[in-house]
Amino acid sequence: MTPLGPKRDRTTPVPATFLNGTAGRPAPARAARRREPVAPRRAEHPDTVLRLPEAPLPPSEVDRLVSGGHHDPHALLGAHLTTEGTAIRVLRPFAERIVIETDQGPAELTHQHGGLFTGLLPGREFPAYRLRVSYPGGEPMVQEDGYRMAPTLGELDLHLIAEGRHERLWTALGAHVRTVEGVAGVSFAVWAPNAVGVRVIGDFNHWDGTGHPMRSLGSSGVWELFVPDLADGATYKFQIRTRQGWVLEKADPLARAAQCPPATASVVHTSGYVWGDGAWMAARAGAVHHRAPMSVYEIHLPSWRPDLATYREIAEVLPGYLAGMGFTHVEFMPVMEHPFGGSWGYQVSGFYAPTARLGSPDDFRYLVDALHRAGVGVIVDWVPAHFPKDDFALARFDGEPLYEPADPLRAEHPDWGTLEFDYGRTEVRNFLVANAVYWCEEFHVDGLRVDAVASMLYLDYSREDGAWTPNRHGGRENWDAASFLQEMNATVYRRCPGVVTVAEESTAWDGVTRPTDAGGLGFGLKWNMGWMHDSLVYMGKEPVHRKYHHHEMTFSMVYAYSENYILPISHDEVVHGKRSLAAKMPGDWWQQRANHRAYLGFMWAHPGKQLLFMGQEFAQGAEWDHEHGPQWWVLADEWPAAAEHRGVQDLVADLNHTYRATPALWEQDTTPDGFTWLDGNAADDNVFSFVRFAADGSPLVALCNFSPVVRHNLRVGLPRLDSAEQLWEEALNTDDARYGGSGVANSHPVKAEATPWNGQPRSAEVVLPPLSTVWLRPAG
Repeated sequence: MTPLGPKRDRTTPVPATFLNGTAGRPAPARAARRREPVAPRRAEHPDTVLRLPEAPLPPSEVDRLVSGGHHDPHALLGAHLTTEGTAIRVLRPFAERIVIETDQGPAELTHQHGGLFTGLLPGREFPAYRLRVSYPGGEPMVQEDGYRMAPTLGELDLHLIAEGRHERLWTALGAHVRTVEGVAGVSFAVWAPNAVGVRVIGDFNHWDGTGHPMRSLGSSGVWELFVPDLADGATYKFQIRTRQGWVLEKADPLARAAQCPPATASVVHTSGYVWGDGAWMAARAGAVHHRAPMSVYEIHLPSWRPDLATYREIAEVLPGYLAGMGFTHVEFMPVMEHPFGGSWGYQVSGFYAPTARLGSPDDFRYLVDALHRAGVGVIVDWVPAHFPKDDFALARFDGEPLYEPADPLRAEHPDWGTLEFDYGRTEVRNFLVANAVYWCEEFHVDGLRVDAVASMLYLDYSREDGAWTPNRHGGRENWDAASFLQEMNATVYRRCPGVVTVAEESTAWDGVTRPTDAGGLGFGLKWNMGWMHDSLVYMGKEPVHRKYHHHEMTFSMVYAYSENYILPISHDEVVHGKRSLAAKMPGDWWQQRANHRAYLGFMWAHPGKQLLFMGQEFAQGAEWDHEHGPQWWVLADEWPAAAEHRGVQDLVADLNHTYRATPALWEQDTTPDGFTWLDGNAADDNVFSFVRFAADGSPLVALCNFSPVVRHNLRVGLPRLDSAEQLWEEALNTDDARYGGSGVANSHPVKAEATPWNGQPRSAEVVLPPLSTVWLRPAG
C-alpha cells in the first residue's frame, strides 16, 4: 500500500532545508559526505524566474505514466526527498511552462518528456508549493498539486472494502468534494483490481487523463486520486487500461449523480438538501408493517403525468393525489439511472444515482420529502438481479469479469440480454448491500421491492438443459444469491428500522419472509404471484364458466400464511398485450367495469396488503404505454364515459379509506385468526363469503357475487356481536350508483337472527347485487 507519510525515492534520503529559492546553504556536518544540493540556475525566460536543476525519471517510467499504465504515479510525481534535495515532478501534457511558487519565491521546472516537468530543490523539508501552469496561447493558471497529498482513504475503509463489510461504501468510493491539507477539491476512488492503470478523465481535463493517473492502494484493488480545485457539477469517467492492452472509459459505479441519457458520464454531487420529514422518520422507526394497513400505488415516474417534467413538478401533484385517494404508500418503478428508457428502469447503469431525466438527486429528495409530509410512504423498485452490457457501465469493468461471474453460463441472463451479478464475490455483495442501505439512509425511502428474485435464486432460471452450471452440490439453487439476500435484508433492517423489503418471487422457495436467524431470506413481504395469476384467470372467464374455476379464487387461502404477502396488480399485468385490468374482464363495457369494481372489493378484503398499478384506479381501457402514461383524459367531462371512470376512481378512494379505518382488514393479515370462510364452495352461484377479524375480534364480512344475477334473500352466517341489536350495515358496496353500479343495496341495517349458518351462531338474509362485492360491518 502507498505509505501515508512523506513520499521518498528509493535512494537513501538526506533531508535538506529549502532556504530561499536561489541557492542552498551547506548541509550539516553529519551529512557532509553527501552530495551538496544543487542551486537553481537563472531561467532564460524574460521574467527572471530561476530554473531548477532537473530531477529526471527513466524514460520507461515516463512512458508508463503517460500511457496510463503505472500503478503508483504518486511514487514519482509530487515532492520527493532524494540524496540531492527535493525532487518536484509534475505531469501536465500540453503545458509549455510550469513554475512552482513557494514562500521563498518562484522557480521554473524543466520539461523532460511527454508532459513531465521536473526540478530539484535544495532543502531538508517538503516545501508548500503551488503550480503556475502556462498553456500555449493562454494566461498562466495557478493550480494545486494533488500528487503531494496523502491518500484520502484510510486503513479502516480499505479493510472493510476487502472484507466486504463497508456498509456505507458510498462514503469511501466514488467522487467526494473535500478539503485535504487545506486544499479544496474532489477525491476519486474506484475498485478495479484487474486494471494495469486507471486515470480520471472529465470536462476539467478535456477528457484527456494523461495528467490524472490514479494510484493503486495495495491489494485492495482500489485506485485513488485527489484532484484539487474541482467542485460539484464536474463530469467525469474512469479511463482503465486493462491487462489485455485495451483502454476503457467507464462511468463511476458509485456515482451519486449522472448525466441525462443518452450522455453517460458521471457527475460530482454533494447533497445540500435539508429534510423536513423528521416526524415521519421518527414514527417510521417503530413501524410494524405486518400489523399495519398497506395499500400501494405503483407508478412509472416519467410517464405518470408526462406533462410534469421534473421530480419537483411531480411533487406538487402526486402527494395530494395519493393522500386524497387514501393510498398508504407509493411504489416507484426503478428511479436509478439507466441508459434505455424502454427498459422502464430495470436495466440499471447507475445504482447510486437517481435518473437525471427528471432532475437532480436533491430534486428526488424533495419528492420523497413531500410525500412523507403528506403521510405517504415511498417504496422503490431495486434491481440487484442483473445489469446491462453497455460499454460505459459495469460489464467487464476492468477488462475482465468483475461484477459478473467469470463462468459465461452463470453470467448471461437469458431473458433480458443482460449480465447477472457474482453474488459469491465479497466486494460485489458489498456494492449491492451498501446500495440497499444507501437508498434508505440517503433518500429516506421506506421500502425496497426487490425485482426478479426467482431469477437470482435458481441457476437454471430460463435456461435449457446443459446451458447452466450446477452448484457445488449438483443442485439448481444459487446459494450465493440466497446468502446475499439474507445479508442484505439483515443489514437493512438493522440499520434502517421501520423499512420494509418486498420480494418479487414467483416460486415456492421456502422461507422468503422468514427471519434470517430462522434460516429464511429475511424479506418483510412477498408478492403473491399465485393469487394474482389464479384470480385473474377466474375473472377472465365468462360468468357462466366461472363455476368450473371456482377454487382458483379460494386456493390462495391454502397457503395464505406460509409467507407474509402483498397482492399485486402490477405493471407486468397490464402491458405487452395483456390488456388493462378492466379490459381483461368479460362482457360489455358496463359488465367489464362491474367486474373490475367487484374484483377490487374482493382484493382489498383478502388477507394481504394491496398493490395497484397506475391507471387501473380509474379503469382505463388501454394497457399501459410508457411513452404516454395513464389515460387521464377519460376523466375529463368531455369524454362520454367520464362519470363511469370517475366512479371507479371514487370506489378505490373509498376502498382505501374504509380499509385503513378497519383493523379487521389488515391487523391479522399473517395469522389464521384473522380470517374464516363463511362459504367458499358456492361455485354454482359464483359467490364467495368470508369474515375478517381484528386483533380484538372486531369483524368485517365480505360478500362477493361474480355472476350478473341479483341474489335476493341470500342467507349468510354472521359472527355474534356484543351489542343487543345485532345490527349490520353496508360499509361498502361496489354496485353503488356513485361508482357507476346499478344501485342494488341493503339500504337499511340488517338484523342478525339467532339462526346458525355457515358455522356462525347467527345469520341474516341479505341482497347481493350483480357483479359486486359488499362489505358488512357492525352498525354504528
